[in-house]
Amino acid sequence: MNRFRSTRSLQKFAAIQSSIHNRFNLERHFYSRSDFKENRTQALFEWRQLAA
Repeated sequence: MNRFRSTRSLQKFAAIQSSIHNRFNLERHFYSRSDFKENRTQALFEWRQLAA
């Protein structure tokens, strides 16, 4: 928290960070390597569409 000037900016950062984490957190230990790569590719494709 020392790097944030206010709790509001910290909360804003945490909200954005958690939504990004939820998008890319695919719980890899539950998937085979091929399934993980396929899901990761799809997540990156969606992220690029949202960011464009």
